[in-house]
Amino acid sequence: MASVRAVQGPPQVMGADDLGPIRLPVDRETHQFDDWTIGYTKSHILKSVCINGNACVAGQPDCCDLCMYNFTLALPHLPDMVFHRNVLRITHSSGAQLEFNPLDALKLVRNEKLDLKVACSEKWRESRPEAASTADKVKPFDWTFTTEYSGTVNEHFRVEPTEQRIDMFKLMRKEEILFYHNLTLFEDELHDHGISLLSVKVRVMPSGFYILLRFFLRIDNVLLRSNDTRFHYEKGNDYVLKEFTHREAEVVQLKNIPPALFTNPDHIVDKLPVVRKVNEKLTIVQSPQ
Repeated sequence: MASVRAVQGPPQVMGADDLGPIRLPVDRETHQFDDWTIGYTKSHILKSVCINGNACVAGQPDCCDLCMYNFTLALPHLPDMVFHRNVLRITHSSGAQLEFNPLDALKLVRNEKLDLKVACSEKWRESRPEAASTADKVKPFDWTFTTEYSGTVNEHFRVEPTEQRIDMFKLMRKEEILFYHNLTLFEDELHDHGISLLSVKVRVMPSGFYILLRFFLRIDNVLLRSNDTRFHYEKGNDYVLKEFTHREAEVVQLKNIPPALFTNPDHIVDKLPVVRKVNEKLTIVQSPQ
């Protein structure tokens, strides 16, 4: 079992002040665990302007990353920070692959009107009627960027409901950590009224590997929400267990919980009531010889 890490540079881009090209590093690392290759790519955030002067054409090879996202998603705007090159990929020697990337996650953001509002929205509308009128004309969409994305699997996995459960007590046992990484896929501060964050963590131990994909939403003084997807593979199995859990609560329902915990997903998520849970088994489908 070994890890290989490399730092490489993507194509050069112009600096913010057009003083010359800047090489933005791409960090890559892979770890071999039995028949699995676990690797990530990590780099800078998506640029906020088209590098081709808004002349990009959908589907053309020179279309920039920003325009590709805009053409694909058709959202009025993207999260403040989209780490478009950040990808976690787990590949089995059979060809089975599990991947986590921000584009597939944002495809599941609803492009429709959302009833949720920040706590001070009504006061803002009363004090700025002209701005409020303009805001009403913007194409409606889920400005919290809530997504139920739970990873991207290929055809070499058979996904089906299961009665099996991830043994969290087993995962709590002390084991050597052979490989660990935490990737942010996208983040938005909701105009300083909270946070919308999608991240994925992977941990490899001698007994197997564990992945946590977490979407966390906090609208200050309004709502807390999480969509957690856990994956656990135990050495020797031909399957991966998957557990999706949606939790949510209005802030008024959490009066007995110290507000200081609200800013830390690791501390507050388990205190939110479970709304829905889905358990699945991802079985490796061997390709015919």
